[in-house]
Amino acid sequence: MLTYILRRLALMVLVLWGVTLGAFLISHALPSDPAAAAMGNNAREEQLADFRERNGLNKPLATQYVIYMGQLLRGDMGTSLRTQNGIVNDLRAFFPATLELTLVAVVFAVLIGLPLGVIAALYQGRPPDLLARTFALLGGATPVYWLAILALTLFHERLGWLPGPGRLDVYSLAPPTHTGLVLIDSLLARDPAVFWDGLRHLILPALVLGAYSAALLTRMTRSALLEVLSQDYIRTARSKGLTPARVIGKHAVRNAALPVLTVLGSLFGSLLTGAVLTETIFSWPGIGGYATTSAISLDFPAVMGVTLIAGLAYSVVNLLVDLAYGFFDPRISFS
Repeated sequence: MLTYILRRLALMVLVLWGVTLGAFLISHALPSDPAAAAMGNNAREEQLADFRERNGLNKPLATQYVIYMGQLLRGDMGTSLRTQNGIVNDLRAFFPATLELTLVAVVFAVLIGLPLGVIAALYQGRPPDLLARTFALLGGATPVYWLAILALTLFHERLGWLPGPGRLDVYSLAPPTHTGLVLIDSLLARDPAVFWDGLRHLILPALVLGAYSAALLTRMTRSALLEVLSQDYIRTARSKGLTPARVIGKHAVRNAALPVLTVLGSLFGSLLTGAVLTETIFSWPGIGGYATTSAISLDFPAVMGVTLIAGLAYSVVNLLVDLAYGFFDPRISFS
């Protein structure tokens, strides 16, 4: 397995290099002037020239890319043209909020989608199956922005059950930063009030973000489990007198887990990098808003930093999913 992991890590390096090259070429192919976008329309030509000189924008593209890769190999993603901060520092400030939101959204999606998929498969063609498929259809077809606005209007404005936008209440003091995750940092600080406040603020955006994932997991779990339930070894297990719970739990669900794992891994990567609308509507200080603002302001180094993080997230998640295959299916070898 160690050899397999090392080989995958080597391939991951090549993938990330391709991501940086593609992002660099696409961003610099745009007919735009990042200096003018950063300095404003009233900037004089001398100021624009000085900005380009300080940020290396007046150099040939090949030279700019070589300089960027040299910095990247030293762990430096460059400096944001908009904030004039190191991109590593910006990502360190914004990424934990998105990671926390994504993790809770995935938990919600798993807790909702997997049981509904199992129930739908066990009661195929009956009312529980119809309800689960209706949820899957509505969850997959509902626009995220509409669901977010509806959730805020209903549960925050009308009912007052949950707090509104933001990561914490305006009167709550953020816990000391250790991980950047409010729930974990509040536990480390032994501050249950902040933990509860952070959890309540997480519920609505996480449910909205995880709704599509829960719907997709419901459909995938139902389809995979129906295929497994029709196999001969399931009929053999039933003929041996095993209880339905043991047949489903030990034999059916485990063998249906591989396609579900694949979908879950891709969903985690897409949620981690595609939470722009949810973060915008809920005023969530995550990487989605940072990426959007950077793209609008033509902040090429910041856009490339976010793109690199997205590529790294997908690569790591895919590696973990492939390693998990060996746990669910002993026939898989990593040699």
